[in-house]
Amino acid sequence: MEGGTIRGWETADYLFSQDALCPDTKSCLLSACEKRRSFQSVCVGHYVLPPYSVQEEVRNAVGRLIWECDDIQGSETFSDDSENEHSDRATSESISEESPIGQQCGVLTMHPSCNMVTGFVDIGSLPNRGVCFGDRPSSTGRLRQFVPHTVECPVSLLHKSDMDLDNLSVVLHSQKDLRLEQRPIPEPGPNDVLLQMHSVGICGSDVHYWQNGRIGDFVLKKPMVLGHEASGTVLKVGSAVKHLQMGDRVAIEPGVPREMDEFFKNGRYNLSPTIFFCATPPDDGNLSRYYTHNANFCYKLPDNLTFEEGALIEPLSVGIHACRRAGVTLGSIVLICGAGPIGLVSLLVAKAMGASKVAITDLSLERLSMAKELGADFTVTVAKEDSPQSLAQTVGDLLGAPPTMTIECTGVESSVQTAIYATQSGGVVVLVGLGKEMVTVPLVNAAAREVDIRGVFRYCNTWPMAIAMLASGKVNVKPLVTHRFPLEQALQAFETTKQGIGIKVMLKCDKNDQHA
Repeated sequence: MEGGTIRGWETADYLFSQDALCPDTKSCLLSACEKRRSFQSVCVGHYVLPPYSVQEEVRNAVGRLIWECDDIQGSETFSDDSENEHSDRATSESISEESPIGQQCGVLTMHPSCNMVTGFVDIGSLPNRGVCFGDRPSSTGRLRQFVPHTVECPVSLLHKSDMDLDNLSVVLHSQKDLRLEQRPIPEPGPNDVLLQMHSVGICGSDVHYWQNGRIGDFVLKKPMVLGHEASGTVLKVGSAVKHLQMGDRVAIEPGVPREMDEFFKNGRYNLSPTIFFCATPPDDGNLSRYYTHNANFCYKLPDNLTFEEGALIEPLSVGIHACRRAGVTLGSIVLICGAGPIGLVSLLVAKAMGASKVAITDLSLERLSMAKELGADFTVTVAKEDSPQSLAQTVGDLLGAPPTMTIECTGVESSVQTAIYATQSGGVVVLVGLGKEMVTVPLVNAAAREVDIRGVFRYCNTWPMAIAMLASGKVNVKPLVTHRFPLEQALQAFETTKQGIGIKVMLKCDKNDQHA
């Protein structure tokens, strides 16, 4: 709360005794209902009673506080069955002075901006009574008259909810030692937000760390939470955060600069040697129920985008950065080596940026079929015995001319060689895939033909463009998700990804919402 304003009803810890403003949209309340098991605490000092059309949802979330007000002085602790029976009875009756609610409430006031009945519960004057969220006792009390936008009651605090009990996380302890374990729920710093994680995609780098314990110079030396393709909902904001509030759905950019160095000043913060990056040793990732992240690198999702689309912004950003580095523009002729998730998003972005022809290569017929569905003009099935020169010739024949740029997404030595041979003189080869540290390539061929070879390291300044692409419908990443697993089945999900089954495996972290 700031200055007496309730920024998010569902996560308020305290209610100030004066000048506490009501939430004035239905979305705040309905967001609370959807996350009823995710409250850090419940504000009993203030609530909004909705129209009957959504009271079933509200009763599931807070009904034991609002509707259990019949015969307060003489009642005993209710069992779950008796609570539900009482709630059904209370909500089926009209709100009037004659009804049980009316008798306990006094006068209820219709909220002027959203047609909701508003009121507050004063628990300070009544003895505690047992009402439960799970096995955790809390208190209830008498509804009293309330005038919108002002409160005249003492500060009240409820027990924390079940959120305290479950922060299941996917933790890599050492090479091939992946575990599901409980971790403490972190508190956000001044510039951070606490997020309830929803969808997290499994990346090839996650699997690589699991199988090898390292990627290049990044070596696992202590247990690390995996996951960096993610989206979730804001539960709590730090004191300095102004652009986000509780209930906002966000996509997470996993790379956060730790200092304002020259790379940051030049707009290439991804190259900063001190950058924080989720699930890169020693930094923890976000494959858990709850996670804190720098608010400046959390981007609000438009209403027409799903959580899964939000999580897929991370791989989509790799494609955006690769196409920018390649210089894809209207009329470009593009070759993409590899039809895995990164190759496919690079295909989507290249077509969206105006490429006139795109060819894509892979060993897998299934992945090439997906590429064709996503808009590839030509697909090339690679056989292990094919030479790079012959593949380059095949690509040129299909496209009618050598590609002006090639985006190499496999890291395989022979594929890098094919990329160089295939690209037209004066063109660009962008290396996205990471393979062996030392690779033999036809460097003299590239130099003699002025073929530029450019590297790609993650991305920077891509989330706004990615969100705009998805929200406008110019890019559709939904077909990329082929498998979904609840967080509890993370080990099975990782095994599925390791075996190369499907395209993108998505883990669902919110146990109350397993949808997209």
